[in-house]
Amino acid sequence: MQVPLLDLKAQLAPLREEILREVTDVIDSTRYIMGPKVDELERNIAAYCGTPFALGVSSGTDALLVALMAMGVGPGDLVVTSSYTFFATVGSILRLGARPLFVDIDPCTYNISPEKMAEILAADPARTAKIKVILPVHLYGQCADMVRILPLAEKYGIPVLEDAAQAIGADYPMVVNGETEWRKAGSMGTAGCFSFFPSKNLGGIGDGGMIVSCDQELDKRMRIIRVHGDAGGYEHRVVGGNFRLDPLQATVLSVKLPHLPVWHGGRRENAAVYNRLFTEAGLVDSGKIRLPQAVYKEAAESSPDAPEYHIYNQYVVRVEERDAVIRFLHEEGVGAAIYYPVPLHRQQCLAGLGYDHVQLPETEKAAKETLALPIYPELSEEMLAHVVGRIAAYFAG
Repeated sequence: MQVPLLDLKAQLAPLREEILREVTDVIDSTRYIMGPKVDELERNIAAYCGTPFALGVSSGTDALLVALMAMGVGPGDLVVTSSYTFFATVGSILRLGARPLFVDIDPCTYNISPEKMAEILAADPARTAKIKVILPVHLYGQCADMVRILPLAEKYGIPVLEDAAQAIGADYPMVVNGETEWRKAGSMGTAGCFSFFPSKNLGGIGDGGMIVSCDQELDKRMRIIRVHGDAGGYEHRVVGGNFRLDPLQATVLSVKLPHLPVWHGGRRENAAVYNRLFTEAGLVDSGKIRLPQAVYKEAAESSPDAPEYHIYNQYVVRVEERDAVIRFLHEEGVGAAIYYPVPLHRQQCLAGLGYDHVQLPETEKAAKETLALPIYPELSEEMLAHVVGRIAAYFAG
């Protein structure tokens, strides 16, 4: 049996006619740059995320770049972030002449560690004074520990920009006046950034991104930056760029958006099946495999509105023999991937920037052990069982 890591055709099939009809309408309209389709998607994403503002941009990478530009990040500034993430997080910082200040991850969630962040912020006041933004990443579809990160940011007067590229729709249990209030990824900091890369839970047919915010002035600055810094009438107030979201992408995303909660639910159901099958196979108790931990699940189950505590953009297990396991799975026709094999502070393009001395033990351990398995909602239980069976066969020798 062949089990791909992702099968977008399975998602496309029931939506194909509607997408073709909507795309044809855009083509016939001749409104090929921005326009009502982009405006509509912005309104719908803002409503979905619970923010007053949303700004469509050309990619998830450009969402980060535009937001950082609007927040005034530039040469000499520092941005606190994780080394265990996709390169766009750090690439956007470096493109502005700023430098990432890396913090180790929590080994359970793979998200940035609030404890380690607190240590770094307190260690060197002169360095902390140079920090312009705190940039947590909501990795694999589960939010970082914002209830501990946000007070740290407030203590030091540093705005928070959420990299939610893998977490659109994920809920987080904020504590407000002693009560638990579930908030969507991207809505808790100054702004939040999303990617609509085709493999994401909400993916386009090419690149696309979105920035949500509760800050009207920030939203105004980002809208100007999106169009070459043009405030209207060819009056360029800042040096921006061409960061516009394509209306064809906006149209496809608007068709898909109403289906997102069901797709999220399918991923959670598949994760539960995996967890059961791996346990029944004896791979958990034997220590051969460590399952992903949904750390907000218990709180969600006691909530009356069934929040989306995890959206499983990836289902990531840990195995000590990771490289041998993934080779075996590929030979057996099972899609699997490594996110991410080389931490960003060890990347070649950062050599010479002073990161040789940086010690991030949990980050480096995760990079050697993590393995992503197929989790898309159209998987059958037979396919999930086949994946577990092949991993069990590997360890059985």
